[in-house]
Amino acid sequence: MLAPLILAASRSDKMRSFVSAAPGTKQVVDRFIAGENVDQVVPVIQDATAKGLEVTLDVVGEDITTVEQSHAARDAYLELIGRLKELGLGARAEMSVKLSMFGQALEGGHELALANVRQVVIAAAAIGTTVTLDAEDHTTLDSMFAIHEELRKDFPQTGCVIQAYLFRTEDDARRLAAAGSRVRIVKGAYKEPAEVAYQDKAETDKAYVRIMRVLMEGSGYPMIGSHDPRLISIAQELARTAGRKLDEYEFQMLYGIRSDEHLRLAAEGHRMRVYTAYGTDWYGYFMRRLAEKPANLLFFARSILTKG
Repeated sequence: MLAPLILAASRSDKMRSFVSAAPGTKQVVDRFIAGENVDQVVPVIQDATAKGLEVTLDVVGEDITTVEQSHAARDAYLELIGRLKELGLGARAEMSVKLSMFGQALEGGHELALANVRQVVIAAAAIGTTVTLDAEDHTTLDSMFAIHEELRKDFPQTGCVIQAYLFRTEDDARRLAAAGSRVRIVKGAYKEPAEVAYQDKAETDKAYVRIMRVLMEGSGYPMIGSHDPRLISIAQELARTAGRKLDEYEFQMLYGIRSDEHLRLAAEGHRMRVYTAYGTDWYGYFMRRLAEKPANLLFFARSILTKG
């Protein structure tokens, strides 16, 4: 299995240096990363929304080591919100944040991350949009869910992410599937031990379907994060069975992957949101995209061989 090796490499400084210097890297990174700064990502947002799509924006970066870096991450999101306000795109663009980028792993990191993300959530609410807290590795989740619960006291529209491959997630889904909640379900893209997560793709897929059913039958707003045609079809059937209208749930897919499917679902009347990442610290995000699908790794290898 290549995926565990790639995920392990996502934490390696040596591999970061190698991949960053490889001659074909930029071509592949550009497929998944919409730009390096706000100016470059704005046309991407405008193009997506003009096509009837919505977006969630991720300023890439994680594993920070200083409080100052956490403040810089916060400020990058505040800059983004300022641009969305100028463009009048608050209703079509939300934000996704990783609390590790806001200092969660530092000493006193829970409170630091809460303080940083709260400022982003306040600014987002002021322009009519919201924030979703991304899920990271399993050791961070109790803190993430606690911050999510705290933010929802004043900003109930704040969303969170759950990962189907973790054993705990069905219970988390039952707790979160309440009125007013916004929950994105994904398969999971971190290297997790067998003690806490399914290692087999088929078992993860089965769990994904069980969790989708919990969310669809609940009172919240499910956000289906998947490119898998079978899971998308099952989601549609579960929504129909639960009596949900098309605007009572949404699909989410990554920028650069299955773009035709983005447009097809939107044309059918579904809410279709594109997870759009940008920034210069792209390595960890990029490696997880390679790990998720062998075709992405093959594309990368061919690019290196072509450019080398």
